[in-house]
Amino acid sequence: MTFRAEHLLGIEPLHPAEITALLDLADTYAEQNRSGRKHTDVLAGLTQINMFFEASTRTQASFELAGQRLGADVMSMAMQASSIRKGETLIDTALTLNAMHPDLLVVRHPSSGAVDLLAQKVNCAVLNAGDGRHEHPTQALLDALTIRREKGRLHRLSIAICGDIAHSRVARSNILLLGKMENRVRLIGPPTLMPAGVAEFGVEVFDDMEEGLKDVDVVMMLRLQKERMDGGFIPSEREYYHRFGLDAEKLGAAKPDAIVMHPGPMNRGVEIDGTLADDINRSVIQEQVEMGVAVRMAAMDLLARNLRAKRGAEMVADAGA
Repeated sequence: MTFRAEHLLGIEPLHPAEITALLDLADTYAEQNRSGRKHTDVLAGLTQINMFFEASTRTQASFELAGQRLGADVMSMAMQASSIRKGETLIDTALTLNAMHPDLLVVRHPSSGAVDLLAQKVNCAVLNAGDGRHEHPTQALLDALTIRREKGRLHRLSIAICGDIAHSRVARSNILLLGKMENRVRLIGPPTLMPAGVAEFGVEVFDDMEEGLKDVDVVMMLRLQKERMDGGFIPSEREYYHRFGLDAEKLGAAKPDAIVMHPGPMNRGVEIDGTLADDINRSVIQEQVEMGVAVRMAAMDLLARNLRAKRGAEMVADAGA
């Protein structure tokens, strides 16, 4: 199966074979990035516009670097200082963008569904760089690539996702992806940070770290998303770290070769011990950052192929009309 999607709005619409195809291509880009041949021209002649309505460091830099390495013309718009603040609607922004004839549009937005709305209004491929609490597909894909490279496979693993599940689009995308690839997923955190209807996600739920981490292959920590919290979800950060922060003692319940992940930014001493985060024998956090560039290169490459094929078919149809 080839990668058929016109946009990358979430993990939910993707077939497992499409996920594998994207990860396979990302693997080649990861090796290429480690060699002296970092740049290609697969996106030469195409324009990539990055629109980040929320602040971002890793994701935005990663998409910019990915586009540049593929040879695209890359432009990043400072949306927090744009016409949006002057009252322009998202639809008007889409119409303005359409007039610029972009080919790839990378969007991060605080509202769930905003990226999908833009995708319906623009004539280009749209990549979701995170929308509200909905999804963050490229983060889940880079996590999957990191796991596959470290463990040699991406199926029938036991994976624990720990922390603020309720407010995390990263957790949602990872639950969807890891489930599609036949892994056993455990969610660990206080009941106040579990989403409603969590039992329907096809996962196991724990409120005790030692019990939840028993014999897992992968430990994925999440930060407390205070910007999305309205009210007292935890007694205090100190108490939260005592019960749910990952340290060497709690990690002892996992398999001896279990890897530790974190999407960043990290709150050291809140959800993870700083020494453990820097432990090169257990932590793959830096590898996640590295794989982020490769995955975003692969995603834009595949979407650009589909976009060119679609435009080519339209030209043929117009010529025959």
